[in-house]
Amino acid sequence: MDRGGRFTRPITPRELPQGSNEYARTPVVLRRFSLYFRRAMARHSDEKIRTLQFALAALVILGAGAYGAIHGGHVPQLSASIHEAGNALARTAGFNVVRVEARGLKNLSYDDLLFQSGLTPGSTLLLVDAEYTRAQLKRHPRIAEAMVRKLYPDRLEIEVEERDAFARWQRDGQIQLIAKDGTVLGPSIDPAMMNLPLVVGKGASSRAAAFLALIEHFPSIKAEVRAGVLIAERRWNIRLKNGIDVRLPEEDAAQALARLVVLDREKKILTRDVSVIDLRAPDRVSVSLPDEAAEARARARPAPKKKGADT
Repeated sequence: MDRGGRFTRPITPRELPQGSNEYARTPVVLRRFSLYFRRAMARHSDEKIRTLQFALAALVILGAGAYGAIHGGHVPQLSASIHEAGNALARTAGFNVVRVEARGLKNLSYDDLLFQSGLTPGSTLLLVDAEYTRAQLKRHPRIAEAMVRKLYPDRLEIEVEERDAFARWQRDGQIQLIAKDGTVLGPSIDPAMMNLPLVVGKGASSRAAAFLALIEHFPSIKAEVRAGVLIAERRWNIRLKNGIDVRLPEEDAAQALARLVVLDREKKILTRDVSVIDLRAPDRVSVSLPDEAAEARARARPAPKKKGADT
């Protein structure tokens, strides 16, 4: 209120609609810049100013599009669109569509390779990033190593080294094929893979190679192995084809298997009617009978004599 009893208010260039406070929220610096820019546009209307206006408008549109793509989660689509536009320009400039020559394929098909590489029927060699393509190929579990070479004007050489199926891994009721390094290759659905060794349990995929290398040293045991079962990610049990469980110790498993070979040679224990052979103790071997055999043995055992009975 001034000295005459009147309310004062700031002088604005124009009156805003009633209830609007949009102009009041605009920073002073932006208001001043906007006023300066409008005055400059009014004084100058030559070709350079119009070019500047067009460039600023294009910049605003591109900025808005990029902002919307980022906040809308459409960056991959935007990137793909820009890449395809670049390929179209390259083809217009005389660069041919890339021809791909693939080597080293065994289980993967040529179409699988192209899909994994990210190449499309319209890709041009000019815009192929060899390192990026190699990285994309190595993301496939079957591909252990890849080499990509660009040979201008239009040839791309791709050489891959595939991982082979080494064993089958069972966990949570599902059986997967695994490579020697433990990489999961996919479901085990090919009947030809049924002859591969089977390992069971959490963590067994990464330790399968060491376990199977251990079994290799004992051919008579290996011939009878149905599966290796990793217990608590610490030690192995061997499930034999006849159903016997051989419990190995966490340490010195090779020594325990050597004892089992001797015991089988002398006592034929692997063909006996037993359910468990426990080798975890270094100084003894414990054997458990199946329930039926234990009951039959109990029935065959003579009843104890009563005290006072005639002898």
